[in-house]
Amino acid sequence: MRLGFIGTGTIASAVVEGIAKDGHQITVSERSRARSADLAARFGVAVADNQGVVDAGDVLFLGLLPGQAAEVLPGLVFRPGQRVISFMAGVPLPRLAALVAPADPVAVMLPFPGIAQGGSPIIALGATDLVQDIFSPANMVYTVADEAELSAYLCAQAVLSPAVKLVADAAGWLAPRVQEAAQAEDFLRVLVGSSLMANDLS
Repeated sequence: MRLGFIGTGTIASAVVEGIAKDGHQITVSERSRARSADLAARFGVAVADNQGVVDAGDVLFLGLLPGQAAEVLPGLVFRPGQRVISFMAGVPLPRLAALVAPADPVAVMLPFPGIAQGGSPIIALGATDLVQDIFSPANMVYTVADEAELSAYLCAQAVLSPAVKLVADAAGWLAPRVQEAAQAEDFLRVLVGSSLMANDLS
């Protein structure tokens, strides 16, 4: 597929890294020059201005901050048949439709940094078949019914941040006490993940 990414922040860059070897033709925006240059050097993706990304892509990913959408998108010329996937939880699809017409905003997709390596959850709202096509089975797509569910999932995942920090702190403590620090961190991550999977949280 011909994929374009407007916005190359941390999440968008992780998404590109996760699919860079899947045979897609990828163009990223030059907004974050350091990140776009890094992606080009490591994965051979093309770099263009925002309009160049729109012109090059049949599927467009919007990795802008919600407040930037109304500033950036009206100045771009989209075309019929283009499909748009947004990373912006704060911009509902009906509002986005007016900003990217005549392109079709098909889904909101909320990935996490682990998508760069695969095996990561993705929260998705809308017509999520395209998200499944691009990101499964390497990642797990969880489809939600509406904006209210999307917000609920976001709130629930936020409370896990302390648990992630605890694993990182434990790994930092363990690292100088063992010969293989990377193995130690991997052990802790697998231990926590497998323990959660093995236990019924209800």
